[in-house]
Amino acid sequence: MNAHMTPSDTEVRLRRDLADAFRICHALGWSESVGNHFSAAVSADGQDFLLNAKWQHFATIAPGDLLRLDSRSEAVPDGPDAPDASAWCVHGTLHRRLPDARVVLHAHSPYATALACLANPKLVPIDNNTARFYGRTAYDLSFGGIADATEEGERLADALGDKSVLVMGNHGITIVEETVADAFEDLYFFEKAARTLVLARSTGEPLAVLSDAVAQNTADGWRAYRGMAEKHFAYLRSTLPPL
Repeated sequence: MNAHMTPSDTEVRLRRDLADAFRICHALGWSESVGNHFSAAVSADGQDFLLNAKWQHFATIAPGDLLRLDSRSEAVPDGPDAPDASAWCVHGTLHRRLPDARVVLHAHSPYATALACLANPKLVPIDNNTARFYGRTAYDLSFGGIADATEEGERLADALGDKSVLVMGNHGITIVEETVADAFEDLYFFEKAARTLVLARSTGEPLAVLSDAVAQNTADGWRAYRGMAEKHFAYLRSTLPPL
């Protein structure tokens, strides 16, 4: 947090960032009817978090529309503004179990979802973008339908562990990061990486897979470019129409 920002200032900024992330996601064609969810921890301990309301279209979400929820509260699912069951199952559990997961973005972007539907959905390092996620990606291959049961959320938290990307087999992608901009940048680059891999595999030719050493060196090299996220997010935000 900036030394001159109060907790309430931080929440105001988080609300704006998260609301804009929804609208950017829709503009890129990654929204899905009125489903899917993004969340961001707003309390220092990571337990209170912001989440989109039940069945509100991404294109319409404003900062004031976001719910503030307590991940430890058993009363949330029965409250008057309760999120849908899958949102609470996944995001409520991740924020409760993983307090360092400040921002959690879940989407069914086309190529990431296509990759997740392969028998082997591993993101193989074959270029800069695929190698960006080397050593950072976890996989959950135990899809059991709509993720709306408590055990589903617990399993996803276990699968994610200390990674920042979770490929959800037969489902989609979940990104965990410190800021909305950083999480969105990973969502953006994972979709590009998945597209490259799906297109390369579609040729039927063998992949030119990077060695572990080169893949790790490439992943490490991306750290110096972390500041790209804020600039990219600011540009995408500038293209949004007023609500």
